[in-house]
Amino acid sequence: MPVAVRPLLLAAAVLALSACHRTPEPVKTDVPAGTYKLDPAHASLVFRVNHLGMSHYTARFTKLDATLELDPKNPAASRVSATVDPRSLETDYPLPEPDFDAQLTGPDWLDAARYPAISFRTTKVEPTSPDTAEVTGDLTLHGVTRPVTLKAKFNGGYASHAMDPSGARIGFSATGALNRSDFGISYGVPAKGSTFGVGDEVEMQIEAEFTRPKG
Repeated sequence: MPVAVRPLLLAAAVLALSACHRTPEPVKTDVPAGTYKLDPAHASLVFRVNHLGMSHYTARFTKLDATLELDPKNPAASRVSATVDPRSLETDYPLPEPDFDAQLTGPDWLDAARYPAISFRTTKVEPTSPDTAEVTGDLTLHGVTRPVTLKAKFNGGYASHAMDPSGARIGFSATGALNRSDFGISYGVPAKGSTFGVGDEVEMQIEAEFTRPKG
């Protein structure tokens, strides 16, 4: 390789690495900065776990609350705090007896009487593209606090709309996963090398809209 070419290749490599580590420019939006509250009518938290290696059992929590401190020009500075009532768990079990919801919120699983809240507090937001980010926070579940990272996507928003009395509105989708045994919920986890039981990994899918009143 000619000696003169080497500095050019080195410069190109440096520029490429710099581009990879540059914070993406956020999507342009007229949504104002400030404190937003979750719109519970347009929010959902669904989770699923492997069942016997044959399917993914799916359920949801129906009582959610969250606050978003939003900085549209600097998404990395935004923060979320959220709480979930574990007693609001709902399954699709087809029979009234036994009460499967009560079993899952009972002492062998979520133990909701002893641990009546699940909470998440953001510790880091790392933009990965103009409309996506990795959101890391402390998740407290079953009395144990551990870091969890969610992959979030900005779906859009507006500062106001004639048909929306709530004022500014913004929407996100997010996915993530955790091992329930890390939080002390290991009942039914299959033995190593087996799928007979209920999987350790819990996959989460979140849909959330937040609003900020006018003024």
